[in-house]
Amino acid sequence: MTSSTEDAVHQSRVPGKDESIIDMKGDEVNDSPIEQVRLTVPITDDPSQPVLTFRTWLLGLASCVLLSFVNQFFAYRSNQLSVTAVSAQIVTLPLGKLMASTLPKKQIKIPLTKWSFSLNPGPFNLKEHVLITIFASAGTGGVYAVSIITSVKAFYRRPLHPVAAMLLVQTTQMLGYGWAGVFRKFWWIHHTCGGPQTSFKSLYSGYLFPSLSTISFICWIWKDSVTAQQIGSGLNGLGIGSFGLDWSTVSSFLGTPLAVPFFAIANTLGGFFLLMYIIVPIAYWTNAFDAKKFPIFSAHTFDNAGQTYNISRILNQKTFDIDLDAYKAYSKLHLSVLFAFAYGLGFAALMATISHVALFEGKNIWKLWRKTSSAVKDKYADVHTRLMKKNYEVVPQWWFVAILVVSVALSLLAVEGFNKQLQLPWWGLLFACAIALVFTLPIGVVQATTNMQMGLNVISEFIIGYIYPGRPLANVTFKTYGYISMAQALFFLQDFKLGHYMKIPPKSMFIVQFVGTIASSTVYFATAWWLLSTVDNICIPELLPEGSPWTCPGDGVFYNASIIWGVVGPLRMFGNLATSSMPPAGAVHYLSWGVVGIFFNFYIYRMYKAWWARHNYILSAGLDAGVAFMGIIVFFSLQSQNIYGPQWWGLDSTDHCPIANCPTAPGIVVEGCPVVN
Repeated sequence: MTSSTEDAVHQSRVPGKDESIIDMKGDEVNDSPIEQVRLTVPITDDPSQPVLTFRTWLLGLASCVLLSFVNQFFAYRSNQLSVTAVSAQIVTLPLGKLMASTLPKKQIKIPLTKWSFSLNPGPFNLKEHVLITIFASAGTGGVYAVSIITSVKAFYRRPLHPVAAMLLVQTTQMLGYGWAGVFRKFWWIHHTCGGPQTSFKSLYSGYLFPSLSTISFICWIWKDSVTAQQIGSGLNGLGIGSFGLDWSTVSSFLGTPLAVPFFAIANTLGGFFLLMYIIVPIAYWTNAFDAKKFPIFSAHTFDNAGQTYNISRILNQKTFDIDLDAYKAYSKLHLSVLFAFAYGLGFAALMATISHVALFEGKNIWKLWRKTSSAVKDKYADVHTRLMKKNYEVVPQWWFVAILVVSVALSLLAVEGFNKQLQLPWWGLLFACAIALVFTLPIGVVQATTNMQMGLNVISEFIIGYIYPGRPLANVTFKTYGYISMAQALFFLQDFKLGHYMKIPPKSMFIVQFVGTIASSTVYFATAWWLLSTVDNICIPELLPEGSPWTCPGDGVFYNASIIWGVVGPLRMFGNLATSSMPPAGAVHYLSWGVVGIFFNFYIYRMYKAWWARHNYILSAGLDAGVAFMGIIVFFSLQSQNIYGPQWWGLDSTDHCPIANCPTAPGIVVEGCPVVN
């Protein structure tokens, strides 16, 4: 434990009217008004500690590269699994201390410059550890643009220029710096401590007994009843009575519940129960919009005969856009009832976000906007803000502007060059940037208080689908530039807030974020390109060998969205009438996530607060790290050799509800399903 952390722990924290604390000497010290921050963040600083050391660069870049590879590697598997920076944080602490005790302290000169550095500038300190964590976190957020590459190469089976793909990946990640620079003045509006997102299957549940991931016992009892399996399936139905015994089930799609405040968990579960157990059943069993022709829960698209929509029948293979005559001769596109409602809820949630922020935070935001350049803003500053202002220089605004200008220029090259493979015109790119700029602040306010982010993906693909229909790559490219540049901005601001509390020099934080983003984007792209080029039939479950995990559930949703909003378009889909993670997340994921979250962030937090403050995030990180390492070992030692475990009932990674996704409308014939007369 560092000296600054010890100072924080050795204080008796007693919040008063002005949100202050009393230290051991009886002096009153300003502190954060947020209890979680007071419990976990020190209020001291030592500006003399070295930060961008050799240890920071070596361990930070290594963590960034490794986590980028691991997260993209496992993103294609049956559960969308991710391991966060907390795992790297645990591993690099002893490594940093080991380097501090063994490396020589002699200064090393950099050739042809006046600069020099030491391999060992002193004890491994908290600020180095934080910057290593920031490096690692750059490798954990994922690269949304990779889903475009996957859709083109794995689903549409079309070529894509690697330079265009690389520019797409880098620019969508880097644009967020521009919006972060615009909105960094609002960092102090709200904050809640974030935590890790994770997870990987262990050896037992992920290799020997995958069926433990989802147990739907109702399906075991009524093996021949479609309705019973629709009710009981945790993956393809309502999930009543379904549960999972695998950490990946708890956190693979929604993130670790240990890092989400209880009120946010309660709201999420409230929406889940309203959707899954009231709205969807009523709509399905009253056969609204011919719902019984299709599965009750599916991310796929269907034709009017209940079959999977054959996109090749309506695409012009030469121009890669819709063939209207073929579309009219074939069928309109249909969705499962839950998928349709999920899109509707996406629109509603985004509009509610804007309304909420305008009504509850609008006045405060307006005051901050007018007064951030004056001394009045000091009334918003707690001890952390005052220490940072006193000890460190801020990042010059031109750094953000320069990155923004270069990113926009390279983005224009990506969309307008390379024979316009991405289909999006220049005005579409600028429009996407405008959408990101408008929504960054309101979505950021909600994320700061709930640790959950509203997505711009649905509204952005809806808008461009109306304006520029019939072009799938234009749709997903517009969505990615609009959505991810906003998400990246909030990601950068979140890291800056961590650096703010840990008293990291802002310029050092910026450099680490910048380098980490470029490195991680490169590794994500290279890993995806490698897997898409080497794994036979990746993302096509019906062509994969039994037990193969390369089913790409998230990318499947992304691909189907490109059909719905890009090829067909909302105008043809909905005519004149126009829970974000469902699908690919199923009922079992929400139920398991909710149970674990309530236990730790309601019961444990209230009854054993000291334990929660010390161990909650460490426990989540331990679960991350253990299953992550085991998952990597299992793949490279066994699954890479096409050894997928013993052939037995438990090898099935589904929940043994094979007819849960069958239609129940009379006369609809689907392979593997009973026909209802």
